[in-house]
Amino acid sequence: MAGQGASAAGRVALVWDDALVAYDLGPGHPLAPVRVELTIDLIRRTGLVGGDVTEVRPASFDETELLRLHRPDFVAAVRRASGAPDLPLDPRFGLGPGDTPAFGGMHPTSMLVCAATKEAARQVWEGEADHAFNPAGGLHHAMPDRAAGFCVYNDPAVAIDWLLEHGAERVCYVDVDVHHGDGVEVMFADDPRVLTISLHESGRFLFPGTGEIDDIGGPGAIGSVANLPLHPGTTGDLWLGAFDEVVEPLIRAFDADVLVTQLGCDTHATDPLAHLSLTVDDMAATYARLHRLAHEVCDGRWIATGGGGYELATVVPRAWTLAFAEMTGRTLPVETPMGWRERVVERTGARPPTGFTDDPVRLSPQLVDGARRAAEEVVEAWRARILPRHGVR
Repeated sequence: MAGQGASAAGRVALVWDDALVAYDLGPGHPLAPVRVELTIDLIRRTGLVGGDVTEVRPASFDETELLRLHRPDFVAAVRRASGAPDLPLDPRFGLGPGDTPAFGGMHPTSMLVCAATKEAARQVWEGEADHAFNPAGGLHHAMPDRAAGFCVYNDPAVAIDWLLEHGAERVCYVDVDVHHGDGVEVMFADDPRVLTISLHESGRFLFPGTGEIDDIGGPGAIGSVANLPLHPGTTGDLWLGAFDEVVEPLIRAFDADVLVTQLGCDTHATDPLAHLSLTVDDMAATYARLHRLAHEVCDGRWIATGGGGYELATVVPRAWTLAFAEMTGRTLPVETPMGWRERVVERTGARPPTGFTDDPVRLSPQLVDGARRAAEEVVEAWRARILPRHGVR
């Protein structure tokens, strides 16, 4: 099995540091770091690293950079909770029991996630790599003034801000997580240099409850935000059809210098926290489209992060290994390596998948028909409200 998009034109960077697994919200939390650990292990065991494909460490990242997007009182609260997570917390900052509990070392570890995604951006923008991937990143719900949705600091936004500060004139951010990329949108909704595109399950059914079609940007940048809210039961053919019909023309029309993507794989049919019905094969087809667009629109400049995904062993590692294989243009074996399967059992006790493909999803005709009608309505709304603002008829 090989990547289906454009071939990698040069070096590809996998940004990784073992300390990134310390982003751990506690026992039983859905965002378990083992999913990223198993991803790195699978990428290595499938032979994707070597030659022009290298692992790189995150470079420096300081609070001055963080404070460009995050409020000082929020950062101070995270720093305090990082050293004493069991003390009472101010609920204004989104930390505590629930989605985003405090944990020891939270501040430096969250800073390291930002450092890794910034390094991916630097690798690509300064020409050291054509494509770069930080699977531990993608914390897209973090807000300027609070943590939210498992996310403390917003690393995709940090990377976009760094790119703009270092000469990028137009950045296209595409978020394929099942949840609306609300934090990144909020930080750039009034900046015409940044186009944020989010394909997600409708907020009528899922956290964070935002990202509707009429959300199209701030007063200084109308049209710089584009949301594609989809109905529960949406299958890969509907997802990819919508991408081809309206998302790809919009990316082409915006003509960005660089493509930044959040590759959450919680759109999978088996994900326990959402209700869409994609397979890893559908995700691979999405990655191929993003790869091709990076080459055809952005001279190959493609920065990717991980994101959501809560089938920790059976989906996340395969999906993100498929994404990295697409970036490298290298071939994956049909079956997952035996050593990796043994690692899955050792670390999770789960039954590991033996191959990189999925069986077709079987849904009731009524659910599929409802999802199809909803997708058609959203596509028509894009054609009426969003595409004309970018000169697409």
